[in-house]
Amino acid sequence: MEIFKRLQQFYWPDRHYLFGSLLFLVLSSAITVVYPIVLQLTIDQAVIRQNFSLVPILSLGFVLIMAVKGLSSYFSQYWGDMFGVSSVFRLREALYKKLQYLPYHYYDNAKTGDLMSRLTADVEGFRFFLSAGFTQLVNFVVLVGFSIVLMFYYSWELALVTLAMTPFLCVSVFRFDKRVHPAFRKIRLSLASMNTRVQENISGMSTIKSLGRENYEIGRFAKNNKTYRTRNLVTADIWAKYFPLMELIGDISVVLLLALGGYFVMSGRLDPGALVAFFSLVWYIMDPLMNLGFMINTFSQSKASGERLLQILDEQSDITSPDHPVQKECLSGNVAFRDVSLIYPNEKTAALSHVCFEAKSGNVIGLMGATGSGKTSITQLIGRFYDASCGEVLVDECPVKLYDLNCLRSNIGYVLQENFLFSSTIRDNIAYGKPEAALDEVIKAAKRAEADEFIQSLPNGYDTVLGERGMGLSGGQKQRISIARALLVNPSILILDDATSAVDMRTEGLIQKAFKELMKGRTTFIIAHRISSLQMADQILVLDHGRIKERGTHNELVRQGGIYRRIYDIQYKDRDLVKQQIVHEGRSR
Repeated sequence: MEIFKRLQQFYWPDRHYLFGSLLFLVLSSAITVVYPIVLQLTIDQAVIRQNFSLVPILSLGFVLIMAVKGLSSYFSQYWGDMFGVSSVFRLREALYKKLQYLPYHYYDNAKTGDLMSRLTADVEGFRFFLSAGFTQLVNFVVLVGFSIVLMFYYSWELALVTLAMTPFLCVSVFRFDKRVHPAFRKIRLSLASMNTRVQENISGMSTIKSLGRENYEIGRFAKNNKTYRTRNLVTADIWAKYFPLMELIGDISVVLLLALGGYFVMSGRLDPGALVAFFSLVWYIMDPLMNLGFMINTFSQSKASGERLLQILDEQSDITSPDHPVQKECLSGNVAFRDVSLIYPNEKTAALSHVCFEAKSGNVIGLMGATGSGKTSITQLIGRFYDASCGEVLVDECPVKLYDLNCLRSNIGYVLQENFLFSSTIRDNIAYGKPEAALDEVIKAAKRAEADEFIQSLPNGYDTVLGERGMGLSGGQKQRISIARALLVNPSILILDDATSAVDMRTEGLIQKAFKELMKGRTTFIIAHRISSLQMADQILVLDHGRIKERGTHNELVRQGGIYRRIYDIQYKDRDLVKQQIVHEGRSR
């Protein structure tokens, strides 16, 4: 029950629904055990003693009892569902909120399909137990309790025989739960893995089709599907083994009671109606006991779901705002790194080692280096997506750890190589960082980003609804919308992470023009592999294995003859060769 205790904060506020449901459940169970009493009176008093005048009275009473039971069952079911639905509403919101505030590194290893499975299938599994499984368990206890009391009233000997068989049934149920719970945990993991496979397949469909890997993907999914099927079959095998055993114990009880009860009737120690009523009560015990496996099944599934939900809720975020943060609505944009090193969680090699530099407000800083050299790591430390392992990162002479996170990040604008666009209107995407912005402000930002012309050419202009991840727009169009989004936020610090590497030369020219507008008066960090994107930088940092190997302006680095010069020679030599080839082809014609 530890899992349910830890999740108590989500369902206990709605306990009034639970108590209301349980009240009517107890009433319904109490009325249920009245049936055998009516049956016993009908047989012993009306039929055997031929007192037929009791039949209309008993019939009317029976109808009234059924009506009251029907109403009780309705309110019990309705309030039980209200309890479950209201509780998981709160739980689902808490999970979603937790996912928003989990640290950046959590998503480095998290799988989208697995998280989706937890927020849908696992939440619903927990809800079903709250709505139905728990009330079924209480109904079992109440109904069995009332039935045992009446059984002792009719015949204590037969009642003892009945109870003598229950320990065998309880042992079977306990062993069943011990085996079925791990089996359901494995089923949940398999389902999450299969969801992840489907999600990745749909997201990467263009890559799959371009490489002709459809059959390979079908095989991978078939493997996941087979594992899911196998684990379900293992669980079905557990059910198949234990349920016949439970039924056998119940059948043995019935045979013993039939023999002993028949003897008591023949010897005059028990009336026939009382024996019929007793057997009805036996089934009120046996049927719930037979269904105990189903209740344990529901309980086990909810436990497995609860464990997976707690794994998210228990995740700790080590990147948080301080208790008394520095509040500045607008930052100047001075950035300084003082002997900064960074080792990512679960990594042994340092991503950055003893990095030192300073960027004054309005400066343009270029970052160049091979993949994995630490360029993006520097920009992630500025926005405090990660904390430096040692050293200090400062903005406006204040360590970033002392700022309120929302305040800090609202002053930083990002334009990435692949910018995410939401399945919403173009206007909503541009105004995402400033939702209160008027349409005029959105249009002004789009014009400065060289995006207004193509947006106005769309059928619905700024109200055009984009497909998933901006489907329907070219790479350059997505980039310009992202630039407009950054312009609207008006950040003090701008980070351009390889933002033109995936577009053609004409589109790059438009984006570069938009960048010049975007960079005015802002501290800008440009990550690029093309030297043409860095020539205007006030300072270029050349990184290698997390260390700054060279620094200076474009002209200074070219003269130094180091790594930057080698890259320059390669890129401009290729460009010169292309020019010579074009000139040669022109002369040949």
